[in-house]
Amino acid sequence: MEVHHARAFLAVAEELHFGRAAHRVNLTQPALSRLVQGLERTLGAALFDRTTRKVALTPAGEALVPVAEDLVHAVERAGEAVRGALAGETGRVRLGFASASAIRPVARLAREVQSRAPGLRLELESAHFSPQGLERVLEGELDLCLGRWDYVPPAVDALVLAQERLVVALPPGHRLWGDATVALADLAEDRWITIPGGPASALGARLPTLAQAAGFVPRIVQQAPDSWSQVVLVDAGVGLALTVDSVRENIRGEAVGWAELEDAGPPLDVQLIWRAGRGDPAVARVVAIAAALFGGDDDGQDSPERPR
Repeated sequence: MEVHHARAFLAVAEELHFGRAAHRVNLTQPALSRLVQGLERTLGAALFDRTTRKVALTPAGEALVPVAEDLVHAVERAGEAVRGALAGETGRVRLGFASASAIRPVARLAREVQSRAPGLRLELESAHFSPQGLERVLEGELDLCLGRWDYVPPAVDALVLAQERLVVALPPGHRLWGDATVALADLAEDRWITIPGGPASALGARLPTLAQAAGFVPRIVQQAPDSWSQVVLVDAGVGLALTVDSVRENIRGEAVGWAELEDAGPPLDVQLIWRAGRGDPAVARVVAIAAALFGGDDDGQDSPERPR
């Protein structure tokens, strides 16, 4: 039984009148009769008792009603699902981010996606440093990634969500602890704690570049697996850390001192990236929501091309 047979049958079953049922489904009465007769031949049973005075369901017809209703409803749900997917209102979007420094914007975006497009499923994957996140976006393993890059290739589109300043995390008892700002040259003899990323990461590239400009090579004594561990190591007195102000806002080390870097250069762009030409409506919808949330766009309905 095809869906047009089910709709024709249900119209007659509910109206118990071929003329009214034909009008309801926009068919002529002879055309509707042929559909019902064809369905009866296929099923091998009469579905209606027809007389000149009335139409009534047979036991076979009564048994068919819930089956036909299920078929029609299933087709309607299928149409709604497809339309929702094409409109970016349903689907799955995989978002990668570096946990500590990006958790607040990710949380805001997740809340906004849930509010504006509740049919979308945002899958969050943390502990993705910027170089690895870029690689996974290019390979199609992530749909979106939130991070900091000085350069993204032409195969990637990017939306700038915010800008961040560089700060230095100082261990307890440090001679400059409590200062609001510090010059990097004054830290030339200190020990440093870094996180993975290296020169391909906008943040990872800043310490060696700025230190070189200040006339020294930083003495790196420890690499931490993430920003949380980095701050804990600073708190324990292992060394200093160059990080961003979002880490200062998101992580509280009880005895850690925070100072803005005087000679930090331009702020770092926090970017949302995705593979160019992807054409996934769900990804486009999340990008549009992010643009409205962080950039002040109107309603998050469209996904404009953004300059890198």
